[in-house]
This record gives sequence, C-alpha cells and structure tokens, in this order.
Amino acid sequence: MNWQQALKDYQHYLRIERGLAQNSIKSYERDVNKLILYLEIHNISEDPIKVSMETVQRFIYEIAKTVNPRSQARIISGLKGFFNYLVFEEYRIDNPMDLLESPKIGRKLPDTLSESEIDTLIGTIDLSKPEGERNRAMLETLYGCGLRVSELIGLKISDLFFEEGFIKVTGKGDKQRFVPIGTINIKYIDIYRNEIRIHQKIQKGHEDILFLNRRGKQLTRAMIFTIIKQLAEKIGLQKSISPHTFRHSFATHLLQNGADLRAIQQMLGHESITTTEVYMHVDRSHLSDVMNKYHPRK
Repeated sequence: MNWQQALKDYQHYLRIERGLAQNSIKSYERDVNKLILYLEIHNISEDPIKVSMETVQRFIYEIAKTVNPRSQARIISGLKGFFNYLVFEEYRIDNPMDLLESPKIGRKLPDTLSESEIDTLIGTIDLSKPEGERNRAMLETLYGCGLRVSELIGLKISDLFFEEGFIKVTGKGDKQRFVPIGTINIKYIDIYRNEIRIHQKIQKGHEDILFLNRRGKQLTRAMIFTIIKQLAEKIGLQKSISPHTFRHSFATHLLQNGADLRAIQQMLGHESITTTEVYMHVDRSHLSDVMNKYHPRK
C-alpha cells in the first residue's frame, strides 16, 4: 500500500464511516500530507504500513521548529487518527504515534465581543448599498443564532420556519438541528429577502440559498471573513475577530444571562458538553451572583 492509496481510503472512511464534513476531512488530509512531504524531501521510502516510530518522531521534531505548540498538537492528533485507522483495518499491528506526547498548550479561551461592540459593528454597515441589508441580516444571524460560518452560507430559504420561531441548520457531518430565532433577526432577514434578494438574478442551483453574492450565487466563507474584517477596521476595533467570534459571543452572553449550559450545547450543535464548557471559563463575574441568589446559606 502506498501513501496516496492509504490517504484515499482514509478520506473515504472519514466521509462514509465517520460522517465528517469536507472541511474536517481536508484538515486530516493536510496532516498526513505533511508527513508524506517530509518523507519525500528526506528520501525515506517507508510506506504507511512500515513507517517506523523513529521516523515519525524525527518528523515531529522537525515540525516543532516551524509551528507553534497548538499546530504541533493538531498534527500529532491527526496522524494518530490516520494510523489508528490503519490498525483498525488490520494493515498495521501498531500505531507509531502511540508513545508521542502532544505539547502542553492549555485551553485557549475564545475571543468575544461585548453587546455594545456588536451593536457598533452592525450599526457601521452601509445600508445605502444593496449588500448592506444582506450583511446586517447575516451578522444578526451569526450572533442571534450562534451559527458557524459554513452553516450561515449554507442556510436555505426552505430552512426558515419563522412562524414556529426556528431555523433548520445543517452542521458538521451534515447533522441537522433546529435553532430558535428571535423577532429582530426575522425582521432583518425579511427586509433582505423582500427588498434586496427579490430583485436579484439568481443563478441556477442557488434558488434556495438565502444569502447570495452580487452574481446571484452562494457566498464563500472567505467573503464573510472579509466583510467582518472590514467592519472591524472601520470602527478601529482592537480585537482580532472572525465569524466564529459572533458564535462565541452568542454562547457567552446566553451563559452570562443565566441560560442553561445544556440548552446552549443543543443550540450550538456540540456533540459533547465538554466543548460547550469552555464558555464557563470566559467570564466568571456572574458566578458570585448565582451563588448569592441560589445557595441556601447565602
């Protein structure tokens, strides 16, 4: 078995057996390709079945010189998954990554925006341009529903259940969930649909996509990043933000205002409550209020 065949089989496994989204599959693919490139550069002819622990150790040592600990941990995790697959399929009897430890990186707390910063960002949008109403509706949806950027650009008109107060979101691994949507968010989406989108020439195959670019096609992830970056620069925001910042802010503000962690987990579409618990570490200022309010010996 050569590396390209092993990688192709692994991609198929991740897509069919694990049900991972394409972006996640590409991330695992990049990790394996880094090792493949290292072997090629150093003329090492070990195939996926025979590559030794010593070889992967040297690879990780070299990688550590050029990437930060978080990226190094990500690569180690990705390669462990790849070799675990080969063991599972009985191509190998051992995982050469088993004795390799990831660097200690700690838990990275997500950046958040305050309510006033979000108001200022959205208030800076130029509504005199057609894309202004679209951009306002998109940012309100990112913050109001806690969506991932991929979920936002993939949102369809047929996913909107405004009368019931929900939208249907397709998340990682094509898993679907229903997320509540507020009246303000509904208002801005309706303005965009009824005043801007209705006048666009929509390209074939994009008729059901909610948010469209000027050519009548689905927006890209990169375009959402650009829109947010430009708004941040316009108001002189001294934070590095992305579409995910709105999602983090959504969860943080809900928690600060007393929302149940399990409910937040469901709305975010996290499989594990552990992923959601990171928001417990963002702002502890409200915890003393909770203690004083609910503990019998306050």
